[in-house]
Amino acid sequence: MILRMSSLFVRTLRDDPADAEVPSHRLLVRAGYIRRAAPGIYTWLPLGLRVLRKVEGIIRQEMDAIGAQELQFPALLPREPYEATGRWTEYGDGIFRLKDRKGGDYLLGPTHEEMFTLVVKDLFSSYKDLPVWLYQIQTKYRDEARPRAGLLRGREFIMKDSYSFDTTDEGLDASYAAHRAAYVKTFDRLGFDYVIVKATAGAMGGSKSEEFLARAEVGEDTYVRCTRCDYAANVEAVQVPAPAPIPYDDLPAAHAEATPGTPTIESLVAHLNEAFPRSDRPWAAGDTLKNVLVLLKHPDGTREPLAIGLPGDREVDQKRLEGQLEPIEVEPMDDAELKKHASLVRGYIGPAVLGEKSASGIRYLVDPRVSEGSAWVTGANVEGQHVIDLVVGRDFTPDGTIEAAEVRDGDACPQCAVEGRPDGVLESARGIEMGHIFQLGRKYADALDLKVLDENGKLVTVTMGSYGIGVSRAVAAIAEGNNDELGLAWPRQIAPADVHIVAAGKDEAVFEAAGALADALAAAGVDVLYDDRAGKVSPGVKFKDAELIGVPTIVTVGRGLAEGTVEVRDRRSGERAEIAVGDAAAHLTALVRA
Repeated sequence: MILRMSSLFVRTLRDDPADAEVPSHRLLVRAGYIRRAAPGIYTWLPLGLRVLRKVEGIIRQEMDAIGAQELQFPALLPREPYEATGRWTEYGDGIFRLKDRKGGDYLLGPTHEEMFTLVVKDLFSSYKDLPVWLYQIQTKYRDEARPRAGLLRGREFIMKDSYSFDTTDEGLDASYAAHRAAYVKTFDRLGFDYVIVKATAGAMGGSKSEEFLARAEVGEDTYVRCTRCDYAANVEAVQVPAPAPIPYDDLPAAHAEATPGTPTIESLVAHLNEAFPRSDRPWAAGDTLKNVLVLLKHPDGTREPLAIGLPGDREVDQKRLEGQLEPIEVEPMDDAELKKHASLVRGYIGPAVLGEKSASGIRYLVDPRVSEGSAWVTGANVEGQHVIDLVVGRDFTPDGTIEAAEVRDGDACPQCAVEGRPDGVLESARGIEMGHIFQLGRKYADALDLKVLDENGKLVTVTMGSYGIGVSRAVAAIAEGNNDELGLAWPRQIAPADVHIVAAGKDEAVFEAAGALADALAAAGVDVLYDDRAGKVSPGVKFKDAELIGVPTIVTVGRGLAEGTVEVRDRRSGERAEIAVGDAAAHLTALVRA
């Protein structure tokens, strides 16, 4: 197959698009792979579509190899199944809703758990029919509040989503393991560096959950890995080990002290060290209990205040907090909302006025480090006063715990802590979520009444697994990891062509030789992008376009033709070689198939 630049529907750009924030967005637009249609919505041009189809092909091959069967649901979906699972409400503003001419409610599919569940319910009724693994590669729609970074965070995107259906938990474990192994093979073939981390299930529900993250500085996900063991987790899924309870019978009684002008942790610590110095060490921010107030916006529109207690040397991680509460949205509590609660004194809020049974009635959840028997300095709910030696379990009892505090480099590894290795610490990095696998369990089967007869003729609820890959996002993730200052540098397995031939010159002999080489390669089954543009297109422009477009092998037919050679250059390594014209087709064919 030959793509000729003279007729190819492509236009490269010398300047970056104004809204480009990350390399993949900038280069995919400049190189003529995609064009912006609206915020978070992109048109796939011929070169981009070729890359996309190759990514889809690799995914499809690995899914077929484990025995999964492909189908395809519509993108336009009825309200009723999503009403049955509660997600019509839970998605809130996150989905595109519409009505037909008769007033019926529909949505553009953000995900298809309900539809997969219903089609299996419609067709299967016996344990003999299971397990079954089904998948589709389909466009999804989510009304992102802040679409950004090109294909990495869009409102319309392409996903591969697959689902397993089993009658037992053991069967689900086997299905999960098979899909996990298929994902490893898929991502190994796609050509980017990735890591598998523990994740939260979020609004999807279910138990075991893992993410496949492409390592990238521009990634929206932060993950941590242990410097000693194999622990790896998205920060949203990190579970801080709670310290063992501390006996508090001999601890001093809590006492309120004047701490004027100390509404911040820094000012409080400074005052404590001056007015109430410790004999063993100076006071530190980690000795204080910070109480942060937020508003929870539930999918049905109701709002609920929440107080979060955490050590004063930590901040609330917004993504981590939202990951625990999804699909609930979280907003800071502003002054107007704070004034509705007369018992709260800004800068001096303490546990005495927090909790569902307190005067404020505000639910109070604390970081796991705020554990039974631990003593803290915290607000006394009086302007200019704090309580010292306030002990958890003796002086106050929170309503529960929540994983909302930031995770920092150097924190203890949860796995090492449990296994008695105190020297394991965490280090962080950033990544792009490429795949996410869940053990959904029976959440959707229960909601939609998916049951089959077991060996004894009894109805049992089916258990499900869910396995997603961001297909269009994969194109961007691969571009993020395969570029340089000149442009894209695709791995061969997903490049839009195998060889990019540049006819560099005005002589007819150059175009004849380049055209003959393109024909010979196409006849051998090699995909060729041939820059046959003549006239005012200079060799310099052609070379810049070749580097920008990023086909892995660039062949220049030009000055060397007088000596009977062409130049073959590896776009990724920069290595060059002069190859005899007569040997070029065989050399390139062998190179492509190596």
